[in-house]
Amino acid sequence: MAQLDQTALAALKGYAWLPDLRREAGGGPVHLRVMGQPAVGICGTEATRFFYAANNVERHTALPSLVVSTLFGKGAVHTLDREAHRARKALFVPLLMGDGIDAAAKLVGEAFDQAADSWRGGGEITLMDESARAITRGVTRWTGIPLEDDEMDGLAADLLAMVDGFATVGPRHWRALRARHRRERWLASLIDQVRTKRSPAAPDSALAQVAFFEQDGGPLDPRTAAVELLNIIRPATAVAWFVAYTAHALDRWPQHAARLRSGDDAFTTAFVHEVRRFYPFAPFLGGRATHDMLFEGEEVPRGTLVLLDVYGQNHDPKLWPDPYAFSPERFLDRPIGEFELIPQGGGDPRTGHRCPGEQLTIAILGTLVQRLAQLDYYVPPQNMAVDLSRIPARVASGAKIVVT
Repeated sequence: MAQLDQTALAALKGYAWLPDLRREAGGGPVHLRVMGQPAVGICGTEATRFFYAANNVERHTALPSLVVSTLFGKGAVHTLDREAHRARKALFVPLLMGDGIDAAAKLVGEAFDQAADSWRGGGEITLMDESARAITRGVTRWTGIPLEDDEMDGLAADLLAMVDGFATVGPRHWRALRARHRRERWLASLIDQVRTKRSPAAPDSALAQVAFFEQDGGPLDPRTAAVELLNIIRPATAVAWFVAYTAHALDRWPQHAARLRSGDDAFTTAFVHEVRRFYPFAPFLGGRATHDMLFEGEEVPRGTLVLLDVYGQNHDPKLWPDPYAFSPERFLDRPIGEFELIPQGGGDPRTGHRCPGEQLTIAILGTLVQRLAQLDYYVPPQNMAVDLSRIPARVASGAKIVVT
């Protein structure tokens, strides 16, 4: 009997969909159909190792158009494989994995401090939106993108929209598409101006590095260069999701605030890891099998969609004892294997498909976690639920606070 296609159920159940299917199948690989295609769902450190092993899966034929058109952009590094991917990755690794990330976090922290001064004594603010504006302000300064103060809110809103609409249809999807088209046009024009010296760009800035990066014997076309510049500032702004989650965590488990407030960097890093593990963002990652393979005794024929269960792995009791308890202490003095904690992928970010911006995410979130803990604020009545059927999930209210 033919398998029922799971696409509608995946949209209905969200983050619980793949873990539930795997649980029903006994926890091992589960065969299914999704988007009309045969697929296999896998989870665990060996599954992650299998998923990221060289030449096991390819991305460019597996990523849904809904994701490419809103989140990554056409021609983005995420859509490339093998040598093309390695060549494009050479643009991002020095920018996002070098000493410069401390400077980026510092600029974001300063922007947050400036914003927080304006919140004191006022009414309630929505932390997700306000932190997105602070991150956008700091990261655009760091990348060298010229932006007037009155343009900042619009850019931050567009960057949030691209993320919020990546896995849905309807109004959120259309907002994301409009935002992407608007920002690609803007940045493509800026790239052209930098190349023709009509707009200045510091040689070591991300703006200049993207504008003059060459692949296949020449620079990227302006639209693709704009896509890759967005792939620096958009994921950074998406840290606002985790800032809102941090407010949620501190509201539920306030005992952690004192250590964060004291500036304990080791505990802050552990807290950041636990926020990224505990709270939902990417439900799963997808690729397509490049050849006939076996995984844990199960056949994975060429062309099969391979779905790596990110949410399931980040809540796997084999890896994380009591996984539904929020416990930053689990990351104190614990080395993290490159195939264990995978909110931004697994493996080596320098060569594989793991996000090279993960260190920037950790640096920015660590800076903002400490600052949030040091703020004097209270949480007014609101809907702080996190709906796991919504992708990407978020704190329903955006985490409203009143700073005193």
